[in-house]
Amino acid sequence: MSKALRLSEKWFHRGLWLVAFIFAGFLIGLGGSVVGDLPQVEHQFTLEDFIDKPAATEARAAVKAGQLAERDADTALEQASLKLQVAQSNGAAARETFDNWLATRHATGRSDQDPELLSRTKALDQLKAAERSAQTLIDQQEQIALDARQSVQAAQTRLTALEESAQTGLDQAQRKQELRVFGYRLALTLPLLAIAGWLFVKQRKSTYWPFVWGFIYFALFAFFVELVPYLPSYGGYVRYVVGIVLTVLVGRQAIVGLNRYLEKQKLAEALPDAQRREELSYDVALARLAKSVCPGCERPVDLKNDSIDFCPHCGIGLFDHCAPCHTRKSAFAKFCHACGTSASRPAESVGT
Repeated sequence: MSKALRLSEKWFHRGLWLVAFIFAGFLIGLGGSVVGDLPQVEHQFTLEDFIDKPAATEARAAVKAGQLAERDADTALEQASLKLQVAQSNGAAARETFDNWLATRHATGRSDQDPELLSRTKALDQLKAAERSAQTLIDQQEQIALDARQSVQAAQTRLTALEESAQTGLDQAQRKQELRVFGYRLALTLPLLAIAGWLFVKQRKSTYWPFVWGFIYFALFAFFVELVPYLPSYGGYVRYVVGIVLTVLVGRQAIVGLNRYLEKQKLAEALPDAQRREELSYDVALARLAKSVCPGCERPVDLKNDSIDFCPHCGIGLFDHCAPCHTRKSAFAKFCHACGTSASRPAESVGT
C-alpha cells in the first residue's frame, strides 16, 4: 500500500506511527506501575501472622535464657580452668621442692627435721585439695553449660515446630493472596483487551487510528507481558490450561474469520466485473497489484505478461485500453498514463 501513497503522505504516516508507539509507551508505563502496585492493596503476610504467639514467645525466651546461661557458664568455665592450671602449677612446684628436701633429709638422717616433714606434707595436702576443688568447680561449670545447651536445643526444637506449622499456614495464605492479586490484574487487563479488540474491528482505520493502534499495543503488552508472568504455577497446570484456552479461542476466531473471508470472496467473485472493480478501494487495488496478486481474489498473477488482461482465477479485468489513445493500461488506474485521460470515460476493452 505504501507504493500508492504520495511521498509527503508516507512521511505523515510514519510520523503517525511514531505517535502511536509513543502513546503506547506512555500507556505501558502507566499500566506497568498500576499492575506492579496492585499487591499493595493486600496485607503482606509474615510468619508472625500464623505462629502461636504465646508458645513462640515462651520458646524464644527459653532459647535466649539458655544461650545467656551457656555464655555465663563458658565464662565461668574459663575462669575455673585458669584456677586449676594455677593450682596444678603450684602443686607441681611444691612437690618438686618437697622431693628435693626429702632427698636431702635422707642423706643427712637428721631426726630433728621430722616436724618440718609433717608441715611440708600438710602443705602438699592443702595444694592437692585446692586442685580437687578447682577440678570440682570445672565439672560443675561443664554441667551447667551442658544443661544450658540442652535447654537451648529443646527450646529451639519447639520453636522450629511452631515455625514449620506457621509456614504451612503462611504458604496457603500467600497462594490465596496470589490468586486474588492475579484476579485483580486479570480484571484490569481483560477489559483493556476487550476494548482493544473492539477498536481493532471498528476503529483501526478511523481518523484517530494512531491512538487506536497505540491502545491496542498497550493492551496486548499488558496482557501478554504484564499479566502472563504472574500466572499461578501449581505445577504448571494453570499455565497450560490458560495456554490451551487462549489457543482454542484464538484458533477458533481465526478459523471463523477464514471461513467468513472465503465466503465473502466467493460472493464477490460472483458479481459482475465492473461492480467488483467499483467496490475495490483504489489504494487496496494498487497495493495488491504491487505484490503481483489479483486485486479481486488475491491469487498470484503474472502482471508482466502482456497477454494477460483478466485474472485467470476469478475473471476480473486487470487491463483495458484508453479510449482516446488506445494505450493498454491498468483497469484500476484513475487516469491513462499515456495521455492523462480520466478513467471515468468509457475505456475500450482489450480485445477491440
